[in-house]
Amino acid sequence: MDYYHRTMSLASRQRSDMGIALAAVAGLILCAAASHAQNPPPPQAPAAAAHGLPGRYDLKIENVRDGVLYVPAGYKAGTAMPLLIWLHGAGGSGNVSTNMTALADEFGFIVLAPDSREWTWDAILGHYGPDVEYLQRAMQQTVSRYSIDRARVWLGGFSDGASYSLSLGISYGDVFKKIFAGAPGVMQPIEVNGKPPIFISHGLQDQTMPIDETSRTFVPRLKALGYEIIYKEYEGRHQLPPEILREVIEWFSKS
Repeated sequence: MDYYHRTMSLASRQRSDMGIALAAVAGLILCAAASHAQNPPPPQAPAAAAHGLPGRYDLKIENVRDGVLYVPAGYKAGTAMPLLIWLHGAGGSGNVSTNMTALADEFGFIVLAPDSREWTWDAILGHYGPDVEYLQRAMQQTVSRYSIDRARVWLGGFSDGASYSLSLGISYGDVFKKIFAGAPGVMQPIEVNGKPPIFISHGLQDQTMPIDETSRTFVPRLKALGYEIIYKEYEGRHQLPPEILREVIEWFSKS
């Protein structure tokens, strides 16, 4: 069985426990802000004094699988910036590439790139829960340390990260205001909240997530449900070309 069909088989098992775990995401930004206001963090130790300043930081929430936060060069405390939550593909980890950091500096947004708890995201393995909870903790930490524009919280990713972005983003479009999915393989929202615009891209020669079984199926379904969709096909296999990433960031950045 190839990767796409194995993924579909695993994902079909998870719908029963998805609702409980996803409930943690609804309103988590507002909850984080309220918690921060009621329980401000203690004075920072010297080693943590850089928080609130531009730069690249390990999340340091857990010791093994953790993630990265990138704060662009133009960040100023007290001036709200958009937040892009960027989800990696199978076998990867939270990383902010040099292309992404350059775009974050140019367009002015913070990037939160968490690690999945296992080698890919929990829902794709058939058991929603641990990754949603970790994402909540990572977002709470980010909101407590940086000024985030809550009207511009974006969710995106590539491959399995795209599948997870679609499922979470559609389920909680009242939290995630725009969604990007690059070469997704699964689209299984548990419910619908809000109706965020969605950008989907896919390589024509993709053999990992075959385009006819994935994006060319997802896009008509989403359009029929009234979603605003941008859809780009490009020459290439299972990859996200730099020019497509730039187009996505330009789209995110439009008000």
